[in-house]
Amino acid sequence: MTDSYESWVGREEVGEALIAPDAVQAMAATLDWEQAPRQGQALPPGWQWMFFNPKVRRSGLGPDGHPARGGFLPPIALPRRMWAGSRIRYLADLQVGSRATRSSRILKVENKVGKRGALWFVTVEHRIASEGQLCSVEEQDIVYRDAPPAGAPAPKPQAYDAAAAWGQEVQPDTTLLFRYSALTFNGHRIHYDQAYARAEEGYPDLVVHGPLTATLLQQLAVAQGQGRLLAGFDFRGVSPLFAGRAFRLEGRQESDGSLALWARGPDGELAMSATATWR
Repeated sequence: MTDSYESWVGREEVGEALIAPDAVQAMAATLDWEQAPRQGQALPPGWQWMFFNPKVRRSGLGPDGHPARGGFLPPIALPRRMWAGSRIRYLADLQVGSRATRSSRILKVENKVGKRGALWFVTVEHRIASEGQLCSVEEQDIVYRDAPPAGAPAPKPQAYDAAAAWGQEVQPDTTLLFRYSALTFNGHRIHYDQAYARAEEGYPDLVVHGPLTATLLQQLAVAQGQGRLLAGFDFRGVSPLFAGRAFRLEGRQESDGSLALWARGPDGELAMSATATWR
């Protein structure tokens, strides 16, 4: 690790947000819920990612649509960056209509070498509190990597053979991706600019947001919970999913009572793995 990146460890920032009922209603419509959570009710797990996102001026964005390098996060020069996974602990309900604060701190910056070159991992802790009560703690992993060489073939999908006890199909159309980008104020162009996604980042089509898939997996977990509340949800992105290609959310209960969850891509590949535990 370079000295300049070491200096980012421990850096902190604080943001405030109203858990606005209008935004909650819009997310419910985007996810095709029949009824949105109302004022005073608990915000569903994963929906906290709508809030606290930086409102960077358009002139302050990089060519990929992300905020330009520097600021709170270190200015790592590698061209590709993405949300690789998170470890979340839910401690108390975050209520619709409440005011909340998110305190963020950079825990570590690590350099690694992967199959396709250099990687940097930045781990950020987010602590969300409302009405003087800590509601959730999340450790988020952000990965920076090299662009693949021009013309390099995509990795061949490997079939994932885990047996599911239950599951459901998701049809990720462009409207879903557009709405989710808007609600989370996510300017990353791979989610809405097909020409950019193909020509600049080498994807075959628009990419489904990792946190969207993680939100849907949490929704699936809650549906199997028989009224129980999530205590923890850990997820890791493995391979991308794309607009217009149906994928499956699947899972099973483990012997310790936790749920093993995953998203299985259209070619049978593992796209995301996750674990859910109960309060």
